[in-house]
Amino acid sequence: MSQNTFKSKLKAESRPKRGSRKTIFTWIEEKWDVTGILGEGVPVQLVPPVGFVALIALIYIWGNHRAENMVRKIEKAQQELGDLRADVTTLESEIMLSSMQSEVAKRVEAQGLFELNQPPIKIEVEK
Repeated sequence: MSQNTFKSKLKAESRPKRGSRKTIFTWIEEKWDVTGILGEGVPVQLVPPVGFVALIALIYIWGNHRAENMVRKIEKAQQELGDLRADVTTLESEIMLSSMQSEVAKRVEAQGLFELNQPPIKIEVEK
């Protein structure tokens, strides 16, 4: 029976050539010194969970951004609604004032019409 032993690590000069094609992992290894943190190379098995977490974070940020924009739009619409209500109230009061009998009499005096000072007379016709 053979004995269990560890495989010896490949030395830098005895590594197999990968070719001239660079992947994202080789770029990360070249730019950042991750061997002190992660050991020998970047663990590829961690890419899907890290990518999933990054995707969830982006969705969360997008949702918050959209919600804040919606809140701003709602507040702007409420302010415009308040301004429109104030305008309507002002216009209604002006119409009520201008439709009073004394105001109408003042406006028609320029045309030669005058307000009657005596009550109307009832005309009765006999059949």
